[in-house]
Amino acid sequence: MPFRSKILLLLVVLTSVAFGQIVVTDADIQAGGTYNMTANNTYLLDGRVYVEEGAVLNIEAGTVIKAKEVPTAPEPVSALIICRGGKIFATGTQDEPIIFTAESDDLADPTDLLYSDRKLWGGVIVLGNGTTNHVGGVNQIEGIPSTEPRAQYGGGLTPDDNDSSGVIRYVSIRHGGYEIGSGNEINGLTLGAVGAGTTIEYVEVFANEDDGFEFFGGTVNTKYLVSAYCADDGFDYDEGFRGNHQFWFQIKDPIDGGGRLGEHDGGTDPEDGLPYAIPVIYNATYIGPGATSTPIGDGAEAIIFRDNAGGKYYNSIITEYNGGNGGYGITVEDLSSGEDSRARLEAGDLVLSNNFWWNFGAGNDVDSVARQDFVKTHILANNNQIVDPQLNNIDRGYNAVLDPRPNASGPAASGAPDPTDPFFDNVDYYGAFAPNPGLWTEGWTALSSNGITEVKESYSSAVPVSFSISQNYPNPFNPSTKINYSIAEASNVRIVVFDILGREVEVLVDGFKSAGNYELTFNAENLPSGLYLYTFESGSTKITKKMTLLK
Repeated sequence: MPFRSKILLLLVVLTSVAFGQIVVTDADIQAGGTYNMTANNTYLLDGRVYVEEGAVLNIEAGTVIKAKEVPTAPEPVSALIICRGGKIFATGTQDEPIIFTAESDDLADPTDLLYSDRKLWGGVIVLGNGTTNHVGGVNQIEGIPSTEPRAQYGGGLTPDDNDSSGVIRYVSIRHGGYEIGSGNEINGLTLGAVGAGTTIEYVEVFANEDDGFEFFGGTVNTKYLVSAYCADDGFDYDEGFRGNHQFWFQIKDPIDGGGRLGEHDGGTDPEDGLPYAIPVIYNATYIGPGATSTPIGDGAEAIIFRDNAGGKYYNSIITEYNGGNGGYGITVEDLSSGEDSRARLEAGDLVLSNNFWWNFGAGNDVDSVARQDFVKTHILANNNQIVDPQLNNIDRGYNAVLDPRPNASGPAASGAPDPTDPFFDNVDYYGAFAPNPGLWTEGWTALSSNGITEVKESYSSAVPVSFSISQNYPNPFNPSTKINYSIAEASNVRIVVFDILGREVEVLVDGFKSAGNYELTFNAENLPSGLYLYTFESGSTKITKKMTLLK
């Protein structure tokens, strides 16, 4: 073979290796083994794939995992299940998220699959050895046939609440929720008895047929979760679920955004089993399908506590809900005898404090937030506000402008009391997002890539001011950027750099400036790589520009 032909053949082989599609079946990940998924391939789940005890699944940032919608394997649905004793290390980044989606999803076309395209595959299930209040401490996870012993969760009589199932960070799970039987669907991310040694943060479930997230017992802590356009509950927990949680966001669509924003159960077998379900949740923003919509599914209230469930919500925003039977904010189980969720409230295990409640089908007063007198009393006694939190914009369409940040001059932008537990970030605002420029959903979520949410650059129509970044703009910078601005009239000028979470990184200018042209240099040598927002304010003019630091 001529040398040139050999070179061409080698290039073809290398290209096929570098950008291939690899089919993954249950036989490919064996107990005690290690399987690596890398970003230069796309992986196709064919049937239910179990990461068994002692096995480790490593997923590189930027990897795409698709699922066959009609598996060739005997199972009727494709899904990924991390078994008790197995581990997953799915460590994406904001710029290179890990994406789980259906085989037919063309990620290059944001409108290929819409938020109404659901139950095309199963979902992701993680099973641990933590505590549940189910009899015997072990149960079979929903969505998987009862004949499959690998789908059990819970540590039985010797649970480990610090059990680790690995890391799931910057992961988007899309278009799942396949139903294997009536009322037996797979949630977007199911966590069964997952322990506090597991890291779950920056995870999105987009367009799932069942719940976005469901927690069955366990003590895992979470931050930065997104449930978007799911057809059942946004956040569901039961069987003694605990742990600390912050920055939960969800939005439902007005057509078939059924279920509740929060469905919170204590236990199922028995209902008064210990431990009680008492998770602590700070800074949630729950946006329902709209006060005038009539979503399908259960629920006449945005949040329900039942089956002896407790739980604590602080500094959160619950808005835009109508359940078809009145559209209230909250219902708390109140039985004629025995343990119930009212008992948990009276014992201090159920707390609703410093939250905003607004725009329910039943109206905008305490009688609309809660139907039950004892709940009304609790709402009024715990600094809840029944006023408009003034979110910037609620829009549920593609190419829309969904901006769930509280308006900077509104009541939810400041004044939130600090948590006492060091797990929680001390932030001044209510809800999941800071009023400053920046959405932590940007870059890695379907909400962002589909153009539903995005921090857009803004340009003032006012003259006589200008604001420009001359060095490398709009390309990545490292480590400095040169900033030029001019003002025609003397005024106060403020130039601030924010990170994508809305946190103030650096104040570059803050004070009175005479008319003229100015130049300064910002050195980001001590900052991590990522997206930053530069804001310029002069009088009534405000301009935002985005810059990516890439080291």
